[in-house]
Amino acid sequence: MPDIASGILKFDKNGTGRLVSVERSLRSSPSDCFVPPQIIRQYRLAEGAVMAGPFSVVRGRKELLAVESVCGLKPQEFQKRKLFNDLVAVNPNKRFNLAKCGERSMRIIDLVAPIGKGTRGLIISPPKAGKTVLLGQIAEAILYDDPKAHVIVLLIDERPEEVTSFRRKVKGAEVLASTIDGTMEEHIALAELMLANIRVELECGRDVVILVDSLTRMGRSFNRKGSGTGRVMSGGVEVGALETPRRFFGMARNIENGGSVTIIATILVDTGSRMDQLIYEEFKGTGNSEIVLDRSLAEQRIFPAINIPASGTRKEEILYNEQDMKGLTTMRRVLSSYKPREAIESMDKLLKKYPTNEEFLKSLAG
Repeated sequence: MPDIASGILKFDKNGTGRLVSVERSLRSSPSDCFVPPQIIRQYRLAEGAVMAGPFSVVRGRKELLAVESVCGLKPQEFQKRKLFNDLVAVNPNKRFNLAKCGERSMRIIDLVAPIGKGTRGLIISPPKAGKTVLLGQIAEAILYDDPKAHVIVLLIDERPEEVTSFRRKVKGAEVLASTIDGTMEEHIALAELMLANIRVELECGRDVVILVDSLTRMGRSFNRKGSGTGRVMSGGVEVGALETPRRFFGMARNIENGGSVTIIATILVDTGSRMDQLIYEEFKGTGNSEIVLDRSLAEQRIFPAINIPASGTRKEEILYNEQDMKGLTTMRRVLSSYKPREAIESMDKLLKKYPTNEEFLKSLAG
């Protein structure tokens, strides 16, 4: 029996491909299994596809002989998949029960900004407000609710110690990272291959959750690369430089009678950088869920530093049943006039009184 190679298909400039591994954060390596052009043409393979097949060693390198599976499908089924432009996007209608884990931060998010399959969510945060910690907690809560969920944590231009922390703490998730000591080209290559991967996964009807830290650093990397227009806006952002990051974030959607891509991404505000503000403005209003973190709460060491009145999810009534929505509507009416600190402290008291969100909402629904 020949050995089997597996990985994510990455196209090289010479027309060949290679199978790169999640363990190496999709970086190329001499030990990669090469995919000949004739195999790519024969099976009509798409870049970013997760695939497996037998290989042989030719002149000291692995070379794929055939394809056994592509994105969990037989090659013939893969070729018949519905292409991205033919997919019909609908509102998210299946909620991740983040509150199930019992963690206070997740109970709050589940009430004020619920996340469903296909949610396109932003965690809008000033520096040092706990965005990275919150992102890790969301990953853990999703896996607690659904241990079989395909969760990917994508860290762009991240501190090495944060990468280690995610890999050790978030069990069951794939952690892909480029670190601050990496090159601009490495940051961009990782983001572009992940974009190709989630596109083909969606075409194959799979459900994927991507947690990104951060869109700001992704945007900076693509801006350094430039778009080739030579036209620079105020703040130093080149016209068209953020096109790929926008496409990446916009990939989140729920497909009618198909799969879903859920993307929850952090983005920085109030950094003092005009560029960061322009990057935020580029993404503002493009999501269907926002978790807003508050600088004043973080400075007072109140965590999670969530600005409850400013946070929310569009069409949340689809994610909750009618009875729970009565309770949520009551909660919103009461908290909408509160200042951020009053809102989070009031929520804290109520959650301590009721051990589950179901009991809490039932009490409000009357």
